[in-house]
Amino acid sequence: MSEEGQMRKVTFGINITIDGYCGHESGIADDELHAYFTALLRDSDVHICGRDTYHLMYPFWHDVAVNQSETAVINEFARVFDAIPKIVFSTTMQSVEWNNTTLRHSNLREEIIKLKGQPGKNIALGSLKIASQAASWDLIDEYYFAVHPVIAGEGPRLFETGVNSILKLVESKTFRSGVVALHYRK
Repeated sequence: MSEEGQMRKVTFGINITIDGYCGHESGIADDELHAYFTALLRDSDVHICGRDTYHLMYPFWHDVAVNQSETAVINEFARVFDAIPKIVFSTTMQSVEWNNTTLRHSNLREEIIKLKGQPGKNIALGSLKIASQAASWDLIDEYYFAVHPVIAGEGPRLFETGVNSILKLVESKTFRSGVVALHYRK
């Protein structure tokens, strides 16, 4: 295992409205936001998600990466996201079609612990259920919240139960859209 100072970090980045909802329909998905998440992905060398997030992201982002059908900044996000190795945790899926994607049916906690002990870049968590479980096990090292100036009123919530952590604000950045990116460490 790596020395403590050199262990890989587990990161979780999410878009969230000011009333605490994380539905993808409610945010401001502009170039500045995509550039922010592209930079986070570049600092990672594996992306872990669940079935719902996999189906939300594929085939849409793969198709954008292949066809380069959006703005230059969004095309770059798609290219980076398409290229990063992905692990999908699902008890019901039988196969995955996305390039660089591995399907796992169990042992999320053990997989994260194993990956943390290996050399490499950050381990990015990319879904609410996966991140909620990892947070309840105290396995997330850094959080990136992109807080949108939107009151959604409905949708999936961030960490409904089982998580109680005090975080340290590391950095904040305000985008032209009014989105505020907050970077926290535990």
